[in-house]
Amino acid sequence: MSRFAEVVSRLAALVDSRRDGDPAASYTAKLLADPSLAAKKLGEESIETVIAAIQADKPALAAESADLIYHWLVVIAAAGVSLDEVAAKLEAREGTSGLAEKASRKP
Repeated sequence: MSRFAEVVSRLAALVDSRRDGDPAASYTAKLLADPSLAAKKLGEESIETVIAAIQADKPALAAESADLIYHWLVVIAAAGVSLDEVAAKLEAREGTSGLAEKASRKP
């Protein structure tokens, strides 16, 4: 397993462990208790990641990407979507051109 996969796996487990936590004591528990807030934070982090990429600021891009991944993990956990479900979608797309995959989606 790659270092990235190991870190994401540990972070996903940490997010899951906060599911029944006290929202007053844990930021993750607060986000899990309010999926709308979690989604808004994911959107903010997405924009900040895009800005860092456009500015070609590698350190900021790495930091914002970490924030983005954390908030994405919270959003999918709040929605009850597992990493295995995401992996299955990725596996189903393997070997398919990105253009062909997009064209296959229904409008």
